[in-house]
Order: sequence, then structure tokens, then C-alpha cells
Amino acid sequence: MSASESHEVTQLLLAWRRGDQYALERLIPIVYAELRRIARRYMRRQRPSHTLQTTALVNEAYLRLIDVRSVDWQNRAHFFAISAMLMRQILVDRARERGSKKRGGGTQQVDLDEAMTITQDWDVDLIALDEALTALSEVDGRKSQVVEMRFFGGLQESEVAVALNVSTETVRRDWRFAKSWLLRRLREAEPAEHV
Repeated sequence: MSASESHEVTQLLLAWRRGDQYALERLIPIVYAELRRIARRYMRRQRPSHTLQTTALVNEAYLRLIDVRSVDWQNRAHFFAISAMLMRQILVDRARERGSKKRGGGTQQVDLDEAMTITQDWDVDLIALDEALTALSEVDGRKSQVVEMRFFGGLQESEVAVALNVSTETVRRDWRFAKSWLLRRLREAEPAEHV
């Protein structure tokens, strides 16, 4: 995304925050490719038979974005962080729904070190990771946000720093701590019957 597009995204977010509903309609075509990239990152980690497609994930996230009323949009990175969070929630909701229908469906368990190496395709146990992230957010909300933006949103350290209004070095420290904390948490957790 070019600097002018990034600026336009920020301006449209600010207009949307001020109540201009048309701003969201103008925003989506500009950010659609980036939303698809985020959705593809999520979908690569799903099992091959997953029924939700990338476009459907983007569309469902869009519908949830329309309902978001109380977000104090800051900038482009903040928008993509919220979008990534919504996509994660959609997939976790689907996994929970699938799990309630049939227990023990053969999810491939992957530890966080492997999951953080996003260069391969794995069916990450999103429910276990979601539960660990929720626990981390109770310990330190910012570190949980860093994981959300880096791992799920695919944002660079500098983008996360801008979104959270902290230094890049703080993001690096938070990222290292969060990975270590989540690894420990996931290893200590008893094997659950997540699908």
C-alpha cells in the first residue's frame, strides 16, 4: 500500500469514526487486497476440508466491521489489527461450533514455535491458542495485542508500534515475552478435545 493510500485509509477511518457511514464503503475497495492477504494467512493454517473460503472470511469480517460502533480508529495499522482480530474470532467461533457437533475430530496439534514460523501450512488449534491469548490479555493486554497484530494480522513491528503508540523495541520485547509465555501456557495445558 502506497503512502498516499495509507493516508487516505487513515482519513476515511477518521471520517467513519465521526459518523460518515459512506466512508466505510469508500474504504473497503482500498483495503480489500490487504484484508484478503490477512484472510489467506488464516486460511493457510486451517485443515484442507475447512468449509469457509478466503472471500467468505473477508465478507464476514466486513459485516462485523459495519457493526463496530465504539472503536476509536487511529490509523491504517489499527484498522488491520481490528480486522485480523475479527477474522480470528470468526474462525474460533467456527471451530467451537464444529467442536460442539463432533468431538475429537483430529486437529493437528502444533506448538507455538512451529505456529509462529508462518512459512508452512498447519492446522493450528485455534481454540487452544485463542484461550491462551485470552489468558495473556488478562496478564498483559498489550502483549496479547502484539501477538494479534503480528501473528494473525501480519503487521510489521513498526506498524504494530504505530498502532499501539510504543517504540519498535517495545514491540520486539513484547513479542519475545508473549511467544515464551504462550509456549509455556500451551505446553502446560492439558490436551483438550478441540476440533
